[in-house]
Amino acid sequence: MSKLTWLNGLPVEEAQAEFLRCCGSTRWAEGMARARPFVSQAAVYTEADWLWSQTGPEDWREAMTHHPRIGDISKLREKYKTTATWSSQEQRGVQEASEEVLQGLADGNREYEARFGFIFLVCATGKSAGEMLALLRERMNNEPEAELRIAAGEQAKITRIRLEKLLTSP
Repeated sequence: MSKLTWLNGLPVEEAQAEFLRCCGSTRWAEGMARARPFVSQAAVYTEADWLWSQTGPEDWREAMTHHPRIGDISKLREKYKTTATWSSQEQRGVQEASEEVLQGLADGNREYEARFGFIFLVCATGKSAGEMLALLRERMNNEPEAELRIAAGEQAKITRIRLEKLLTSP
């Protein structure tokens, strides 16, 4: 059975739980579960993008609460068990970082959260810790509303990657 057939056949609550692994917005996950059955993977991605475009700041902030801080590997295992493997893979660039860069990320994350009221969110896949730290520092200069929109865009990228993993991993 294909992963798409499996996803289409899940009870609503189980489908919502699978979609929540991809994006922590309850409203978005409920919409995805209701939109089934999907005729193709492309249809899943199109619906995901459309539903995300219909969300707003409350949904974005909720989704952000489902992410560990960049570089906080211990929290990955503890709090985010349902997405820990994915998050760990996405943050692979942090694992080889120097102590200076890791400390910069820790300090920067605290400053960022104090300034904006939510964690620094970046699609970490393929980025080194140094690149993420540079992005964090650059984005500290944004106005809060603009930064929230940027973070929501990063969530959309993460959601796409996680949907791909959901539909293709064994």
